[in-house]
Amino acid sequence: MSYLVLNGLTKRYGNVAAVDNLNLSIKQGEFVSLLGPSGCGKTTTLQMIAGFIEPSAGSIVLNGRDLNHIPANKRGLGIVFQNYALFPHMTAAQNVAFGLEMQGVSKAECAERVSDTLKLVGLGHLADRYPARMSGGQQQRVALARALVIKPGVLLLDEPLSNLDAKLREEMQLELRSIQRTVGTTTILVTHDQSEALALSDRIVVMNQGRVEQISEPFTAYEEPSSEFVGGFLGKANVFRVQIETINGVGHAKVAQAQIPLDGLTIAAGSVIVRPEKLLFSEPSPNALPGKMKTRVFQGNHWLCQVETSVGDVLVIRQNDGVPVPVEGTTVHLRWRAQDMRSVAASN
Repeated sequence: MSYLVLNGLTKRYGNVAAVDNLNLSIKQGEFVSLLGPSGCGKTTTLQMIAGFIEPSAGSIVLNGRDLNHIPANKRGLGIVFQNYALFPHMTAAQNVAFGLEMQGVSKAECAERVSDTLKLVGLGHLADRYPARMSGGQQQRVALARALVIKPGVLLLDEPLSNLDAKLREEMQLELRSIQRTVGTTTILVTHDQSEALALSDRIVVMNQGRVEQISEPFTAYEEPSSEFVGGFLGKANVFRVQIETINGVGHAKVAQAQIPLDGLTIAAGSVIVRPEKLLFSEPSPNALPGKMKTRVFQGNHWLCQVETSVGDVLVIRQNDGVPVPVEGTTVHLRWRAQDMRSVAASN
């Protein structure tokens, strides 16, 4: 059953639609990410839910309650900002307690809830420490605890991990997902980081120019993108133009010189996406696309290769199995299976 419903949510600035007729239903306890490039409307959507921006049209309904005319401080939502927005003159415990004090919670209950929430985020031992003496990751945990301690109807996360270094960001992704599952709070994350969205979300909402391009579970969004934009934004992708031909009674998808047997699959002529990790180096064959190794980059657990072909540069990702990939300048041949092609709508 839907817990938070955005119906026709729209925000216009003059003739420009920052968010255009967004429809989204979120179940209680679900973790949903709004994903897209800068200017796609994801942060504007979050701010409308929070009450910081008034919609031009549409409704926001939380557990049957219309939020449109309820001020931000009365909506009962928890928010974690990109810069954490901690009070520097307050300790971790005082920062976390602030929202409860504003609600008039008794001192005894406040102390207990603050202590429990700091332990939940792994900072029980730093209750008396000030933000200036904390790492970025610790500050982020305090901000998360401050949002969770009020037991919000929805937790809103505005790029909360973007200021952390890569290793700490990955660690905090695991922590954040674990905490969210433990608490069960309905959560909406705004991010431009596709790996973060894939790692954390129950569902991903991919946005582009104020509109929703696709709403689906992470695996489906990655494996079955609905458009060139989604395929290219949600990970690396090769876009090929295919023609369908029958050769000796067997259907083939033709990409330049390569003739890929369809093996009974139905693929429409037009644009298809093939993920770089689906491509294999092979021997010369009518089923293979010839090219020349243009660039190869070793990234530890895998190789990232750029192959120059008659249809443009093609990306190939090969796992590191202990055998180096062909050197730059070498003639190579690329093969992939028919089931690795995904028909997509062409980008505008």
